[in-house]
Amino acid sequence: MDNIQDRLARCFETVFPDLQAADIPKASQETMSAWDSVAAITLVNVLEDEFGFQIDFDRLSELNSFDRIFDYIKSQVQA
Repeated sequence: MDNIQDRLARCFETVFPDLQAADIPKASQETMSAWDSVAAITLVNVLEDEFGFQIDFDRLSELNSFDRIFDYIKSQVQA
């Protein structure tokens, strides 16, 4: 699972280059003003490229933090 977490962290670094590495695991839409609707769509596109599966855009409201995205990706990879 660490590999998934590391890959996810790199995705966050790509979309949010000003975010400090230590802050990535705590990142959420509530704590980051830069995480707007455009950033959310960009993040989904980066995640799809990295992990090789499509994410339903209807899930965007649920995927609003690093932890939630991590849990979602784990569930998709294990499925």
